Amino acid sequence: MRITAGLLRTFSSALVVIAILIPPVFAQEKADPFQSFPSISSPQKMPKLNSFNPVMPGEATKGATLKDIKLEALLKEKGDPVQQGLTWRVFSPIPGSDGKLPLLATSEGGTAAFQLVPGEYFVNVAFGRAGATRKIRVPENGPAETQILVLDAGGIMLNAVSGSDVRIPPNELSFSIFSSDVKEDGERALVVADVKPDNVIRLNTGTYHVVSNYGSVNAVIRADIQVEAGKLTEATIQHRAAKLTLKLVSEPGGEAIADTAWSILTSSGDVVSESVGAFPTLVLAEGGYTAIARNDEKIYQRDFTVQAGINTDVEVLLNEKSAQPAAANIDAQD
Repeated sequence: MRITAGLLRTFSSALVVIAILIPPVFAQEKADPFQSFPSISSPQKMPKLNSFNPVMPGEATKGATLKDIKLEALLKEKGDPVQQGLTWRVFSPIPGSDGKLPLLATSEGGTAAFQLVPGEYFVNVAFGRAGATRKIRVPENGPAETQILVLDAGGIMLNAVSGSDVRIPPNELSFSIFSSDVKEDGERALVVADVKPDNVIRLNTGTYHVVSNYGSVNAVIRADIQVEAGKLTEATIQHRAAKLTLKLVSEPGGEAIADTAWSILTSSGDVVSESVGAFPTLVLAEGGYTAIARNDEKIYQRDFTVQAGINTDVEVLLNEKSAQPAAANIDAQD
């Protein structure tokens, strides 16, 4: 179902809270993220912890009795342990000569088991771009209890349509995920850049500001989306835009004339796109525009309107009566 500006509707599985800043978003939550998160096709970047210097092998264990310790991570309180996709790191609490905490051990997968000398350690677990860190103590006497870290994390999967339900090719879409908080300079902190459709992004619980780009001109939509612990939120953003192919022709439906330079102006006269070619294709947000074609030292133009979801050709007729010298002031033309 759709969620439009100012309206919230429920889906069969859950309620998604989404604040729409411009147009609508469709969304759905999956309550069993363990089936969905591992399906991500591309590896996710880990938090910036790889700068720590590990101690040399055996350096921390000489003459000491090692104790077994088990580590588990949950997406939410009272949830089930995450079975895959985790990266564990164990650090010494004592900074090295470079001021950094030495990295003692790492593990990837789900539940982790380490053999550590009794004492205190910092443990970090990363799940995509979600993570948690805590200090643990390995006892000298008796077995060590299983250490459980709660990630307080969920996932988000983004997609978009044009108009009411026109599917947008994945290679023409990209998303950027920002923090919901606005800094003093008016900017937001970038969390993930260039996210492709249908990819699961693992994030800590919270509200995120999503920017969707359709094409490379002016079809941009923004929305605030809530990520909930232990849930996968699927959000489909609705673009009010369409794909157009420009053609300079001698008659309606005729063959496009090569070596044509194009400029696209908004109704207020701002240039939003410039290109050269017989039939360039571009995506424009809904609204009124003027197409300016330059060919053989003459200029031709046509006003046109973009309707959301209606992909079409925009033909500019090669009509000598309407042609003007290339040196004419384009901005002053009607």
